[in-house]
Amino acid sequence: QVQLVESGGGLGQAGGSLRLSCAASGSIFSINVMAWYRQAPGKQRELVAIITTIGNSINYLDSVKGRFTIPTDNAKNTVYLQMNSLKPEDTAVYYCNARDKISYWGQGTQVTVSS
Repeated sequence: QVQLVESGGGLGQAGGSLRLSCAASGSIFSINVMAWYRQAPGKQRELVAIITTIGNSINYLDSVKGRFTIPTDNAKNTVYLQMNSLKPEDTAVYYCNARDKISYWGQGTQVTVSS
């Protein structure tokens, strides 16, 4: 089992920055992918950023490329979502995700970007 605890988020302004954190605990040795998803009201959950634990392959949603990054701190078993140049359309609940044979989810954290 893997437990994910998210922090960060809140209210940001257009053009500003926010950082989300996701601390993993439990059977973290088995994790092969870490990711951030988001879900805006009335929309489907979408993949925002993903990183593999072996090889550090990274991919981003097209609309966040050049603005968001997914740094990690292996010593803290933490993955971040650094969000820069925020836009009102980034408003959503953001979820941390970890995968081994199954998928684990954080509790979600609200990000609201005002114009």
